[in-house]
Amino acid sequence: METLKFKTNVNCGGCIATVTPYLNKVNGIINWKVDTTTPAKIMTVEIENTNADAVIAAMKEAGYKADLI
Repeated sequence: METLKFKTNVNCGGCIATVTPYLNKVNGIINWKVDTTTPAKIMTVEIENTNADAVIAAMKEAGYKADLI
């Protein structure tokens, strides 16, 4: 298992609700969370048998940005 961190533009619970179905359909994402209390809006993703590009693509499909840090 690998843990990746992304800077996002997910700002609130509504944003989280929007991206949830997109991230949940990516095979290999075990767990994810976004810290909306910090200015950087860091998303932590635990993955297995997938990569950062799949996470970034899912976020883009949902209409949000995710930049690997």
